[in-house]
Amino acid sequence: MFATVQDLVANYTEAVYEGDAEKFLSAYAPDVHIFDCFEQWEYTGIEAWRAFVTEWFSGMEQEGAKLRAEVESQGAKEYGDSAHVHCIISFAALDQSGKQLRKTKNRFTFVLEKVDGSWRIVHEHSSVPVHMEDGRAIFG
Repeated sequence: MFATVQDLVANYTEAVYEGDAEKFLSAYAPDVHIFDCFEQWEYTGIEAWRAFVTEWFSGMEQEGAKLRAEVESQGAKEYGDSAHVHCIISFAALDQSGKQLRKTKNRFTFVLEKVDGSWRIVHEHSSVPVHMEDGRAIFG
């Protein structure tokens, strides 16, 4: 399914824009471990992640908005059947006319493993920097 690391990254952005939770989740391993920077800090296993992703996409749909994800400053390195990707992803909520409603940026690190010839995310870590003075997140 994901012959190259880039195939998997492209799937991420496409699935976010399409609001397709199953397409999005197809890039994740069943035993995925996620450190997220919103709400819950940690998700263990695809079912926990599925619940969050389904709610996320459903919320965008209920709002009548599309979400565009753009990968910036990406780096990737493969090590045989494992790889890592680090990048910044900007997320922009768009109204039905395509007007930007809001935008945020997150830093991501993905750890990938190749299983049966296809790359899968086994670990994801997202973060945002924090102001030292007041502890508030910096969303880009």
